[in-house]
Amino acid sequence: MAVLNVTPDSFSDGGRFERDNAEARTEAALEVAHRLIAEGATIIDVGGESTRPGAQRVPQPEECARVLPVVAALADEGIEVSVDTMYAETARAVLDAGARYVNDVSGGMADAEMLPLMAETGAPYILSHWRGHSILMNNLAEYRDAGREILDELLHMRDQAVQRGLSHEQIILDPGLGFAKDAEHNWAVLGMLEAYQSTGHPLLIGVSRKRFTGALLPEGAPVLDRDLPTAIISAFCAERGVWGVRVHNALASKVAFDVARGFHDGSVLGPVASSGGAA
Repeated sequence: MAVLNVTPDSFSDGGRFERDNAEARTEAALEVAHRLIAEGATIIDVGGESTRPGAQRVPQPEECARVLPVVAALADEGIEVSVDTMYAETARAVLDAGARYVNDVSGGMADAEMLPLMAETGAPYILSHWRGHSILMNNLAEYRDAGREILDELLHMRDQAVQRGLSHEQIILDPGLGFAKDAEHNWAVLGMLEAYQSTGHPLLIGVSRKRFTGALLPEGAPVLDRDLPTAIISAFCAERGVWGVRVHNALASKVAFDVARGFHDGSVLGPVASSGGAA
């Protein structure tokens, strides 16, 4: 799952599509989406609101205006699209435009209309562990046993969604690495990957360019250098059979997948080979 942020303020790639008009912005975003697909992505995750630590909320009409033209164009081409949104109204609009997945980092907690909408549509819903909005989430990163507590809270959120009418089959779980979690908490979740997979739901893991991956690099390393640890972690997750990994650099992770496959199988299919299980 490759990230396509149509935002001016995302932490690693915000503003890359800023243009004089919306049409030019959409065209620039589509060009990058096509490159991501060519590099091995199978799903494009389009976002119109930054969820970096400290980010302010974007009004729903503005978010929808950013993502809807991109979603509609990609869907018209037959590309599988996910939309990263906490707004039910945006989710309805993008699903009507052909998006397949709704990726809600709040797990239905930010908008009371989200879970009823997803129950109504039956569309695949990526439900993330969440404790609060970006502006305050760093203050909520307190756990006694992070791996276990996060799993328990995530399953409670899942149960709430099922009570609101979602089916088990439509729910994809995401432990929400980096959201109300510090480096120690993120590693604790990754160390319990098997327990998270035992829930019976597909599992999405998103480590891409997050701060804890930067801690593995020399001090002051650019954010883009985090693509190396991202690719390695994503390859380990793919090898363990997760449903998908969410990344900014599709090619780096694709190469890492193929290296892992070659090491395991004794061969690879080439630089543009399918990488199998993980999206």
